[in-house]
Amino acid sequence: MIEELKPKTQPVSKQQVWSAWKHVKGGGKGLGIDQVSMDDIACNPRKYLYPLWNRLASGSYFPPPVKEVPIPKGNDKVRMLGIPTILDRVAQQVIRVELEKLVEPIFHPSSFGYRPGKSAHDAVEQCAKNCWERWYVVDLDIKGFFDNIDHEQMMKILRKYTSQKHVLLYCERWLKASVLKQNGELQARSKGTPQGGVISPLLANLYLHEAFDQWLADTQPRIVFERYADDIVVHTRSLEQSNFILDKLKARLRQYSLEIHPEKTRIVYCYRTARFFKEGKDIPVSFDFLGFTFKPRICEKSNGEKFWGFRPAISLKSQNHIIRELRNLAFHNWMFHDIQGLANALTPKIRGWLNYYGKFRVSEMQRVFRILNIRIAKWARKKYKLITYAKSYAWMKRIIRWYPNTFVHWTYGFTS
Repeated sequence: MIEELKPKTQPVSKQQVWSAWKHVKGGGKGLGIDQVSMDDIACNPRKYLYPLWNRLASGSYFPPPVKEVPIPKGNDKVRMLGIPTILDRVAQQVIRVELEKLVEPIFHPSSFGYRPGKSAHDAVEQCAKNCWERWYVVDLDIKGFFDNIDHEQMMKILRKYTSQKHVLLYCERWLKASVLKQNGELQARSKGTPQGGVISPLLANLYLHEAFDQWLADTQPRIVFERYADDIVVHTRSLEQSNFILDKLKARLRQYSLEIHPEKTRIVYCYRTARFFKEGKDIPVSFDFLGFTFKPRICEKSNGEKFWGFRPAISLKSQNHIIRELRNLAFHNWMFHDIQGLANALTPKIRGWLNYYGKFRVSEMQRVFRILNIRIAKWARKKYKLITYAKSYAWMKRIIRWYPNTFVHWTYGFTS
C-alpha cells in the first residue's frame, strides 16, 4: 500500500481546478455533448469552473455521457473514441494529477506509455537493445484492451493503492459513464474505459501494471519487456521459453477478463542473421512496434565497417498511413498559396513525421517523401499551368537548387 497524501480540509481545491483548466485548454478542442467550447469557458471561467469545483468538492459531481467519435485506424477500420465534455476533462485532470502522484512511483521502468519523462522513442530504443541481447520476441496483442477492462477488478486495484474516497468515487463514476452513440442512442457501459478521456490512460496503465508488469517482474524476474499502453513486447532467449511465457500470459490475462489476440500475437526470431535462419521456416523474422518495423538490416560502425543488426525503421503500415494523409490533404488544389505558403502550411506535418519516424534510420522514409515531391510537382503543374508533368518536375528541381530550405524534408536530402 502506498503512503497516502496528507488530508485536506476539502478534497478538491479551487487551485486544483484552475490548474487543471490551464492544462486542458492546451489540448484537444473537440466539443462534448454540451457543445461548450474552450472559448466559452475562457471568456467566463467563473460561470463554468466555480460550479464544477463546488460539485467536485462536495461529492455531487456526476460526469455527463461521452460522445462517440470514429477515427480512421487504417485498413479501412475505425477506432471509436469517447470524447468527454471540456468541463469533464477538467474534472478528470484534477483527479488524474492526484492519482498519478500515488501510482507513478510504483510503475515498472519498462512501462513507457503516458508517463512523465518517458516516450515512445525510449521504448523503441530499449526494444532494439534487448533484441540485440535476446534472440526471441513475443509480440503481444491484447484483444480490445480498452473496451474490456473489468470495472470490478479496476476498482479493486484502485483501492489497493489509495483510500481517498473522492478519487475512488469519481473514478468509478467515469468508468460507468454512459456513451452517446452516433445514432443518438444512450448506451450504458458495464466494462471498459473510453479512449479519449483524460484519466483513461492512467487507469489503463494501472490495470496492466497489476495484470502484467508486476506479475511478470515477480514470477519471471529475468524476462525483460517493453510496454507502451497495451503495445507489449516480451524478450526471451529460446523458442521454448517464448512458448512457456505465452501460455502463462494467456492464463494470467484471463484472470483480468483480457484475451490475447490469437492472430496478431506472434513469436519472432530476432537474431541479427535472421534472414539466413533455416531451422524454423514458420517463425517470423520481423515485427512492428509503435510504428516501426524491427528486422535484420545492414548497419555501419563508425569506422565504416558493415555488419548485420536487428534495428527499427518506419514500418510499411506507417508509410501507407502518411501517404493516405497526403492524398486526403489534396494540397495540389491549394491554388491560393505560392510555393512558400504551401511549404509553411505543410511544415508542421512534415516536421512531425521526421521528428517521430526519422529518429531511427531516416533514410527509410525515402518512399514517403518521393510521393510528397510528386504531389508538390502536381501542385506546380496546376498552379502555373505547366503542360506536362516533366515540366512541373523540372520546375520543382530548379526551386530545390535555388531555395533548398523551402521544404523541411529537402534539407534532409529527400529531393528526388
